[in-house]
Amino acid sequence: MSPVIQALLLALVIVPALGAVVVALLPAGRDRAGRLVATGFAALTFVVALLLARPSVYGGGRLETTADGRLLFLPAVEVHTSWVPALHLDLHLGLDGVSYPLVLLTTLLTLLCCAYTVWWAPDGGSGRTLVALLLVLEVGIVGTFLALNVVLFFVFFEVVLLPMYAVIAGWGGPGRRAAARKFVLYTLFGSVLLLLGVFTVVTAAGTGDLTVLAGGAGLSRTTQYVAFTLFAVAFAVKAPLWPLHTWLPDAHTEAPTVGSVVLAGVLLKMGTYGLIRIGLGVTPLGAVWASGVLGILAVAAIVVGSLVCLRQTELKRLIAYSSVGHMGFVLLGIATVTITGVQAALIGNVAHGIITGLLFFLAGAIKDRAHTGDLAELGGLRETAPRLAGLLGFAAIASLGLPGLAGFWGEAFAVVAAVQRGGPLWVTLAVVAAIGGALTAAYFLRLLRRVTHGPATPLVAELPRPVPAGYEWAAWAPLVLLALLVGLMPALVLAGTGAPVEILTGGAW
Repeated sequence: MSPVIQALLLALVIVPALGAVVVALLPAGRDRAGRLVATGFAALTFVVALLLARPSVYGGGRLETTADGRLLFLPAVEVHTSWVPALHLDLHLGLDGVSYPLVLLTTLLTLLCCAYTVWWAPDGGSGRTLVALLLVLEVGIVGTFLALNVVLFFVFFEVVLLPMYAVIAGWGGPGRRAAARKFVLYTLFGSVLLLLGVFTVVTAAGTGDLTVLAGGAGLSRTTQYVAFTLFAVAFAVKAPLWPLHTWLPDAHTEAPTVGSVVLAGVLLKMGTYGLIRIGLGVTPLGAVWASGVLGILAVAAIVVGSLVCLRQTELKRLIAYSSVGHMGFVLLGIATVTITGVQAALIGNVAHGIITGLLFFLAGAIKDRAHTGDLAELGGLRETAPRLAGLLGFAAIASLGLPGLAGFWGEAFAVVAAVQRGGPLWVTLAVVAAIGGALTAAYFLRLLRRVTHGPATPLVAELPRPVPAGYEWAAWAPLVLLALLVGLMPALVLAGTGAPVEILTGGAW
């Protein structure tokens, strides 16, 4: 393997970490310069991710047969070296078709958020400190997607905790401290369970290497049941999946715009990605054993999230609750433990990150100008800001799953996978999930009617011009383009997922 490619892989976590240090060391008086420097490091990380978008990397890899006849999928790009020799722990990072789209999305959203702060830094603290925290978040999120050792995965998984707390508590709204504390308490609860699951697996298998553990090698049925239960609850908190979702609306409502974008766009995906890579990959028997319960919880999330959204009166809170429903479709795909279902979950993850990231950018632009998120006070947006209203309409229609846009594929094929799984339970879940999809359309159309139509309210009539500003177009345009591209060409996300997903699901049956 080329040392240059390995260096690029390591650079995905080293460059943003170095950027965070450089920005933090700049003098306090050079706040805007710090934001520009952070944007430069974020851009460099994104370029590194793009350089890895090659056939030999994106979806590339090799299949090897072990002595006991099992198939292992080894990524085309990996760095594998001793980490803590005394404890037999290795530094094992790798990139395949399952992780690459999320890595690319993370680096893109971090770049857009850092660039956004150059022109619009939220009140509450130093903008230089905020972007440094965004770069630290990037390290933790990208590292989680790259980790091929379960202990290393846990380390990166925990890196995001304190920076996200600081972003919400330092630059959020009036209730930011309570929301940040709730986020930390829930996440710490999940972290304890994740640590117990990691300890259970490593102790039983004698290794933490995810390529070796794929298919549950060396783990008894009972161990897999116990470990999967711990993993499922831990990842459900992070995703978050119903009914462990209650920290999410508060965090989104109070977080600054860039915090909400990173939180919804990629941080939540750490939970669903972990459920696929570790929960399904390492403990497949546990996944099959719990699949019915997971399917029921997934459909409950879809329906409950939609019903709450139909009654919601606050803009960012409505979008937050919509995430509960969308993550329900992702969980439904995972719960089927089929190739179709897992691929639906993977594209659903990416689509949600693109579309909901755009929605929170738009909601932040409205709320920052009008100083309220109350839907009753935001009517008539198309009268005074037709371009902003049009973008909001596009994002809402993409989120409700219109064919031809990114939100369609994950939700549609999660339902298809449930039908393919067969049996009265799964067919019923598929029907109820489809009804939940119709409710999604209902609450987004209600949102558009309340915000964009009718006469302009006094607050909307006085919105500062221009709307949107040039820097906002620059931040939002890539997400609009991606929502179209992924909707028209889902192979951009799924092209490299065949072999790794087959290995991840193969041990379950």
